Amino acid sequence: MRDAIDSAAALFVDAGIDSARYDAEELAAHAAGTQRGRLALLDPPDDEFFGRYRELVAARSSRVPLQHLIGTAAFGPETLQVGPGVFIPRPETEAMLEWALAQPLRLRPVIVDACTGSGALAVALSRARPGARVLAVDDSEPALNYARRNCAGTPVELLRADVTTPGVLSELYGQVDLVVANPPYIPEGADLDPEVAQHDPSHALFGGPDGMSVIAPLTVLAARLLRPGGLFAVEHDDTTSAATVAIVRGTGCFDDVVARSDLAGRPRFVTAVRNDQR
Repeated sequence: MRDAIDSAAALFVDAGIDSARYDAEELAAHAAGTQRGRLALLDPPDDEFFGRYRELVAARSSRVPLQHLIGTAAFGPETLQVGPGVFIPRPETEAMLEWALAQPLRLRPVIVDACTGSGALAVALSRARPGARVLAVDDSEPALNYARRNCAGTPVELLRADVTTPGVLSELYGQVDLVVANPPYIPEGADLDPEVAQHDPSHALFGGPDGMSVIAPLTVLAARLLRPGGLFAVEHDDTTSAATVAIVRGTGCFDDVVARSDLAGRPRFVTAVRNDQR
């Protein structure tokens, strides 16, 4: 098995995959039906294992995402089911999750996860705040199919809706304590890795020519949903931090608008506090 993993890692390096060794070990663990940390404890594998492993390695070498091959993605403390048709949650968004978990909210807050995709933020927030009412919103039925699986066993409420539609969620205006969002925000024409360009749904990636076509109406929606003192956090492209800050400030509805970075130090999301202007 060690030789097979070494060979797979070398192939992945040649294919331009940065996480070559990690991916080779994860695929081996998946083929063996175990966890990566237990690979050294396994008995010598049989031919059936090597057949499965060769197929997985070939697919990963062609830049099929690791998460599609193993069927899951890690996000903070959660392991989420993912696959074709849903955006794969990224470690970059974990910085926004950490920020949200650190905020002092009411005992039973109302939280909206806009553009929920796989349900990553909604599930993590719901588990961390058992008294919260968490609503997860997306307009993609394939994405919601995964979100339903990931939200099973939690009280998260799933809603199919387009957050850019005027009047959406009007029954919650002025009642929400926290709005978080990882919307489509990549500017059209951006250079993307094959795993993203060929396998993530474009609907979940691109936010118009400047990356702001969803962020702008989403900010207006957040202003309507949030009660005074409510909190807003929205992820953005690492080239559009200043534009996002300008949009949030430009509503006149938010104070304490702060540009924040992800765990790698790149500008990644903006937070703000709803003021009492209506």
